[in-house]
Amino acid sequence: MSETQSSQTVEVKILERSYVVGCPDDKQNDLINSAKYLDRKMREIRDSGKVIGTERIAIMAALNIAYEMLHDTREGSDSQEQVQRINEKLSAAIQALRQDDKDSNAA
Repeated sequence: MSETQSSQTVEVKILERSYVVGCPDDKQNDLINSAKYLDRKMREIRDSGKVIGTERIAIMAALNIAYEMLHDTREGSDSQEQVQRINEKLSAAIQALRQDDKDSNAA
């Protein structure tokens, strides 16, 4: 038996770009907070001047966030499952940014 979760789309802004993301109703605040955190991390990397290009900034931010999360969960018993979920989410975010870059370059 599976429960049907209600979901809607949420617009988040990362590095002055808007993204519309599907999200279960009860996870919207988590999504918004995650987007704000990612935006902050990407701005830190961009503002350092050491990394140029949205895709590269996103990958560096993803690596930094993954490191933080792995470091925090290393001691936990379910860390392998968390690593898998983190990797899936980071891959999806990177794919979305790549697609958005392709779309904006084609325009």
